[in-house]
Amino acid sequence: MRSDRKHAFVTSIQRSHGQRLRRFMSARVRNAAADTPDLVQEVYLRLLRIADHETIRNPQAYLFTVASHVLHQHALRQSKTLESIDPVNIASELHSDPQTDPVAAVEAEQAFEEIGRSLQKVSPRAYETLILNRCEGLTLAEIGQRLGVSRDQVKKYLARALIHVRKGLDEMERGKL
Repeated sequence: MRSDRKHAFVTSIQRSHGQRLRRFMSARVRNAAADTPDLVQEVYLRLLRIADHETIRNPQAYLFTVASHVLHQHALRQSKTLESIDPVNIASELHSDPQTDPVAAVEAEQAFEEIGRSLQKVSPRAYETLILNRCEGLTLAEIGQRLGVSRDQVKKYLARALIHVRKGLDEMERGKL
């Protein structure tokens, strides 16, 4: 009987927050199409392992806390297999692990400063599009509705913002050499 309640709990969370969870995860992994389904499944499996789910006061907050831990572990596995570490992934590791190496902290801070300088050169709409897509996990269509522009225009805004971010990171990398 207890197992049935666990499954009902996870099913309820999936119905209520599943789409937002997938967007959240997709926005934070490099290979979203391949990695997101596995990562989302890992979140639900961890929820099924909870001994006493009735004690969870805020299921949505708990869900996204578990998702953040899954993403952190995924980023750690990826960083061990990749030669170069993306500064955005470093930042997510810094946020969730207070015991992080100080050198990595400085590199992440410099990357964010460079991204900030790069984004000052982009239009406010392009900046807002980047934030809505990457931080809030909204789709291009949802951003278009919010900004009152077409999906194609949203793609252009996002492309402009990402080009500025890439240029800033490239300049930072050249400065290290």
